[in-house]
Amino acid sequence: MPSFIERFRAHRRRLPATALAAVAAASGLTMGITPVPSAAHVGGSSLSWTPCPGVPEPALGLECTTVRVPLDYAQPAGETIEIAVSRLPSTNPARRRGVLFLNIGGQGDSQAALPLTLVSLGLPASVRESYDLIEFDPRGIGRSTPLTCNLRPDQAATLIPPPYARTAADVDQRAADARQIAEQCAQSSTAHLLPYITNTNVARDMDRIRQALGEQRISYLGYSHGTYLGTLYAALFPKRTDRMVFDSVSGLGGLDAVGARRWGLGFELRFPDFARWAASQDATYGLGATPAQVRTRYLQIVDKLDQEPVAGISGAVLRAMTYGMLFSDSIFPALASALQALAGGQAPQLPPPPAGGDFSGMLALVCNSPGWSRDVDTYQRHVAVDRIRYPLFGPAAASVWPCAFWPAKPEPRVDISKAGSSTILLVNNLRDPATPYVGAVELHRKLGAGSRLITVDQGGHLSYLFGNNTCAKNIETTFLVDGKRPPRDAFCPGT
Repeated sequence: MPSFIERFRAHRRRLPATALAAVAAASGLTMGITPVPSAAHVGGSSLSWTPCPGVPEPALGLECTTVRVPLDYAQPAGETIEIAVSRLPSTNPARRRGVLFLNIGGQGDSQAALPLTLVSLGLPASVRESYDLIEFDPRGIGRSTPLTCNLRPDQAATLIPPPYARTAADVDQRAADARQIAEQCAQSSTAHLLPYITNTNVARDMDRIRQALGEQRISYLGYSHGTYLGTLYAALFPKRTDRMVFDSVSGLGGLDAVGARRWGLGFELRFPDFARWAASQDATYGLGATPAQVRTRYLQIVDKLDQEPVAGISGAVLRAMTYGMLFSDSIFPALASALQALAGGQAPQLPPPPAGGDFSGMLALVCNSPGWSRDVDTYQRHVAVDRIRYPLFGPAAASVWPCAFWPAKPEPRVDISKAGSSTILLVNNLRDPATPYVGAVELHRKLGAGSRLITVDQGGHLSYLFGNNTCAKNIETTFLVDGKRPPRDAFCPGT
């Protein structure tokens, strides 16, 4: 993440990327800004800042810089790498509380303009006054020191998520493809970085940024996989946290083997929202007059495409495309139009894919996490089980990642229960396709009294500012500005 979501966020394949483009267009997460150094010196910070080039609204004052951090924290005097940082200063220094770190999750490119994106989505003025908004590109990603696996376009197109596996032979083929990607990562010019592109090191980088900013504590707003980064930071540096908001919780291990497999569950929970909407629009799209008919029609379309693809769109590609288009209700018309066209044997009209994006760095963060099986038979079993449990998307979510053949050892597990000493607000939609609600419940139980869980009765990925639930938005804003959380867990009805 989704980030991110875009976040996400983000289901980055050639055709699924066209679906993501619609999500990104709605969320504004396609802007990449290049941070450059300058001689400016601000406040108590040791950093130099400059206005970010290429920003459409320079008057808003987005600034960019870089922070040097150790590649290997076990060798702090050794090789260093750069972490790209952007800042949108508080609009009212007299009311400034501190810094609010931001992470959208699931990054494939720079999200330097994320502070501007949140402002464009309606970030309340009270939050703008209270904080400098701080974005950072995690190591290996975007404008930070990058990692590359030299992915070919066809490999990038099926990286996240893996293709839907209809048969055991499909899993075997995916395993061969995944092994090739892992070998490319091991042989690339940046291969020496691989063991150090870890989630724990990203959390350590966050604290180096805090120090460079001259701040005693940080507040944090993380989405999707960014919630896991925030959890790790709170576990490793509990005395350095202020107000922590984890929106669309990725679970106990972030985007690990468990989190990825849960996408099958998320798809099943979310698809009925689309089916109900499409049934209400049957006169326009002709996909069915009831939700059950829409689901049946969808399965007929993907089965037919598996036999005879249309414009390069197979059933597996359509499933991945659908997954990305379930992130927001605003994308439902585009999905329905695409299904209507494909049912008639016509190429759908889809928005162009977002420019740029190399998910090599994100892949390293995922594959350096513990818990990935190196046994292809395990993935065969998971796919077989999830084909029954979650037939819409389970055989994609459970299939083989390059992590099964990853050349680096997984990072040690962190005792995230230590994060419970921080003040944390968890927010999750009940029908989130990317971060199913069960992950938020698990983390809430792990953190104990240090957290509150806000359950939002709506679908889609990402809540705060990306959704339209006033109840959840008000709770998150009040916590960030005034530090007040509900006295107990809360439920926000759908709108």
